[in-house]
Amino acid sequence: MALEDVHERNQQHRTHRAGWLRAAVLGANDGLVSTASLMVGVAAAGKNDFLVTAGIAGITAGAMSMAVGEYVSVRSQNDVEASDRLLEIEHLAADPEGELQELQHIYIERGLTPALALQVALEMHRKDPLEAHLRDELGYFEHAKARPVQAAIASAIAFTFGGVIPLAGALISKSNQVVFILIFTAVGLTTAGFISAKIAASPMFKTIARIFLGGALGVIITAGIGYLLGLTGI
Repeated sequence: MALEDVHERNQQHRTHRAGWLRAAVLGANDGLVSTASLMVGVAAAGKNDFLVTAGIAGITAGAMSMAVGEYVSVRSQNDVEASDRLLEIEHLAADPEGELQELQHIYIERGLTPALALQVALEMHRKDPLEAHLRDELGYFEHAKARPVQAAIASAIAFTFGGVIPLAGALISKSNQVVFILIFTAVGLTTAGFISAKIAASPMFKTIARIFLGGALGVIITAGIGYLLGLTGI
């Protein structure tokens, strides 16, 4: 098989999308569910005059919160990986023979004979021992490395787009705002599930059902709390 064919096959895998895909899907889903839940909860409490204002405030605050939270989370993950890298450099400098045996043992556990495992470990150490240990001992891969800025931007944009969908439902009609919010949210959740399934190549129905049912549950719970608060006059 030609090297170009191998590269093309590798590009078909979805692992390299993991960093931003998780942030984007989570952001869109949160934008839809939190904004719709907030607006339906406000409506259920009898505060319809503040419905659109609550939606806009929820989108703005949520997008900023998602971006900062995603950045801090992913950055922390990168800090852990950097710390592990430094530790592995120290181990290789202090005990290269022990690290070689450790790598050999890893390959034996994966099914190679001791002799072949030693040969592979020697070749890996000859080429780039640090990369070999980061990859095969710790499971760190450059193409799957988390990128905090990319994740933060993807999360904020996706949250905003997700939040605009139920907000648009409220703006379309003044008399049936809750109905349109729910309809738009249902369409948005279904679309988010479809896009997520296509990008990740996951089962279509299961992905859509998981996102839709999770979002619907969040809206129902928030609406119930808003209704109870409305009854108490809070």
